[in-house]
Amino acid sequence: MFANFIGKSQTRRKFLGSASAFAGLGTLSSALPGRALAQGEPIKIGFLAPLTGPVAGWGKPGLDGIQIWAEWINAAGGINIGGESHMFEFIPYDNEYDPSKARTGATKLIQEDGVKFIMMLGGDTWAGVQPVADRTGMLFSTLLNSDLGPETTTLLAPAESHPVYNVTGVDWLAENHPDLKTAVMCAQEDALGLPSVATYLAAFEAAGIEMLEDPILFDPAATDFAPIVTRMISGNPDIISLDTCYPDYVHPIMEQLFQQGYGGQVISCTLDFYGQIIEKTSVEFLEGLVFQFPDFDDPAMNQDFINFQNPNKFWDVYNERYPGQWGAVSWEYASIMDIWSAAAMEAGSVEPEDVLSTMLATGTGKHAFGDATWWGEDLFGVNHTLLGNWPVVRVEGGKARIKEFRSVPAWYEKHGEILKKHMRAYGQMPDQR
Repeated sequence: MFANFIGKSQTRRKFLGSASAFAGLGTLSSALPGRALAQGEPIKIGFLAPLTGPVAGWGKPGLDGIQIWAEWINAAGGINIGGESHMFEFIPYDNEYDPSKARTGATKLIQEDGVKFIMMLGGDTWAGVQPVADRTGMLFSTLLNSDLGPETTTLLAPAESHPVYNVTGVDWLAENHPDLKTAVMCAQEDALGLPSVATYLAAFEAAGIEMLEDPILFDPAATDFAPIVTRMISGNPDIISLDTCYPDYVHPIMEQLFQQGYGGQVISCTLDFYGQIIEKTSVEFLEGLVFQFPDFDDPAMNQDFINFQNPNKFWDVYNERYPGQWGAVSWEYASIMDIWSAAAMEAGSVEPEDVLSTMLATGTGKHAFGDATWWGEDLFGVNHTLLGNWPVVRVEGGKARIKEFRSVPAWYEKHGEILKKHMRAYGQMPDQR
């Protein structure tokens, strides 16, 4: 973290929370539209995500992560624009993954709280928020580039390029385990599940892996996963894909796979709180599972191209405070704040239009996993997702380990038409949404 705030020679220095770590920074300002921050006024950022309910696993851990981010920045004196220092204040609103509640939350954060930027999980909730974005010009972020379209002019996917990066896990499996020839998949039928289904289908097709049947789509209200698992394993597939199932689905599905004796390869987008899965199954059962989100104590996170300052320290602090709660989003909103803050400082402004234009000006950016390009026009009609390398993670001896960072743009250059075909088949192209 903070790699966007300091020179490359400083990014490898371990952050100790001292003001010296931020020597030479510019400063930031935020308030209601058209009004500059008063001296000493905090920078208010909205956090509009599910904090309760079945999707809370992709909201609450992210809020916990950005609070650590803010504490470290504020302890060092904040950041400044125009010679004045300002602290950060994050204002959360629990949208419960409900579009109408998300719209209410967005309106409150803008009109009552005076935020200048709002971070979201996205997905089904973006449909409720988009009219507010269009009306106010507020800058929003999403973790799902599948939310993007030609009309989403103030929406960015700067940290996570879901679902497109999911191709890297399948690609790695095909190269390293060529004996895996067949697959089945399940997913919840919603704005998180369907574009991911299309992406996995494209990845399997590009890799020459046969789907034994159409993806099994279940209602997001489902609670009994035993029949789904029975159906998935009935054809004895080499690979079972859990797509982008919520943590509340992944855990019971994995328990059922264990109880029903499945011994093949599993691939999943996420594996949040996987220690809890091991407790209910075994270390041996989870061995070899491939997913897309690393633990930040991984030695591979200390390489020079990583744009997240001191990931090991962040991991330690996070897990000390929230043991067993590290998941896919624990670091992502903090990474978004790195990117947003760097653009705000360069712009000398936190007005949404200024930050947006500065962020996109060069066509490139500092993604957590390396340099990346603002991309997406060919697929989504707008270059608003920061795309580059993404890690392939494998469980080994009960611990997640990065096996490789693979290029998402390189895969798309070869197989983009396959992805567009499957996106269209599932109604996920921008003109279909």
